Amino acid sequence: MSNILIIKHGSLGDIAQASGAIQDISENNTDKNIYILTTKPYFNFFKKNPYLKDVIIDKRLSRFNLFYLYMLMRKLKKYKFIKVFDLQNSSRTSFYKKILFPKSSSDVWSSSDTTLPKGKTKEEFDKLPVLERFDHQLKTSNLNTKNTLKPDLSWVCSDISKIKNDYNLDQYILLFPFCSPHLPMKKWPYYQELINILKNRFGNKYKICIAPGPNEINEASNLDALIILNNKKSLDIPELASLIKGSSFVVANDTGPAHMSAHLGVNGLALHGSHKSAKLQSIERENFKAIQVSDLNKLSYQKVYEHIINSIY
Repeated sequence: MSNILIIKHGSLGDIAQASGAIQDISENNTDKNIYILTTKPYFNFFKKNPYLKDVIIDKRLSRFNLFYLYMLMRKLKKYKFIKVFDLQNSSRTSFYKKILFPKSSSDVWSSSDTTLPKGKTKEEFDKLPVLERFDHQLKTSNLNTKNTLKPDLSWVCSDISKIKNDYNLDQYILLFPFCSPHLPMKKWPYYQELINILKNRFGNKYKICIAPGPNEINEASNLDALIILNNKKSLDIPELASLIKGSSFVVANDTGPAHMSAHLGVNGLALHGSHKSAKLQSIERENFKAIQVSDLNKLSYQKVYEHIINSIY
């Protein structure tokens, strides 16, 4: 069988967004093996993906590390890929193209550069919502895109019945109050106030939960909510997906868990400041919405609370 390569390095939110496009690439090429080039944090995530043959790791070392670059390119060339779908569309992957397929068009290397709509600049094209860009990229390769615009992450979920039993979880509201340390403008500052008002309203009907990442556990202890861990460690991505899937409502900053929630079909709300547009990230779905404001410090907890109440009731 012939081989096709998809490139998607990360982050978690970007990975969630690309899941529909990956499914469409696979379903349009059932007579071919589909591989993905990604980074180590997402190896186990993609190993669960039923639309992929296997996962290839890219350490993304410096491009001046000639030995690493030579070994990676040598490995990729052994697969004799007949086509590459570059869903990362970064300067790094453009550099890879120059090495692997230097003179190729979209017939061999599909990227935002090689499939740029006629009359549009790259800057104009990049202002479109990300899922629309993926959809255009795949349609340029004559693929039927049934899933690109509506990714479904349900396949990544794992059995967390033990975790739910340990915490006696039935109905619960899940909060993601953190963000990357280098992007503090994404952090909404009123989660404790929201927790207080939710507890006063619902009592024991809904548990108010937080599922912190590995570097967020200490900070999570400062909030008066139930911290969900597995053997004192953060949940892995499949466990986190299952916890999200079973929730009654999700409130999240503009982070990976917000995008997972959107594409798991749950009721929820993403809180967006000025860093990136919710529309550009295609985060709003049928059940998952976004509040976009210029300054998250000015978004009141009462407004977020009202969204939750209107959704639950």
